[in-house]
Amino acid sequence: MKRLTLFSTLLAWVSAVILLQTLYFKFTGHPQSMEIFSKLGVEPWGRIAVGTFELIVGFMLIIPKSRFLGSFLGAVLMFGAIGSHLTTIGIESMMDGGTLFILAIIVLSFCLILCILHQNEGLRYYHKLFKK
Repeated sequence: MKRLTLFSTLLAWVSAVILLQTLYFKFTGHPQSMEIFSKLGVEPWGRIAVGTFELIVGFMLIIPKSRFLGSFLGAVLMFGAIGSHLTTIGIESMMDGGTLFILAIIVLSFCLILCILHQNEGLRYYHKLFKK
């Protein structure tokens, strides 16, 4: 059980660090972030909204009791990011060699694994929410 907890914590922290380290670029109006969100047609409000959502998800991943919901929301967020890269932005953005795309795939993979590892927690949450 300790190995599973350590594995879960490692996946959650790596995902959270990736999400949280991008906030500087979103919240300071870095040219790469501005270009990405301009291509999506949602600059600046979309950049700030996504950054805020990433901030919340990052902290939810770090806190063990909110890890299932954080990983679920993180997966949803990364599906959106990957979809945006594949349809509008392109895999490579401003000569980054596809780094943002690869990081999104890593976070998506880790969040999906975390959802599976914490599915019992998710079921308890679901039953509490919809208890009659």
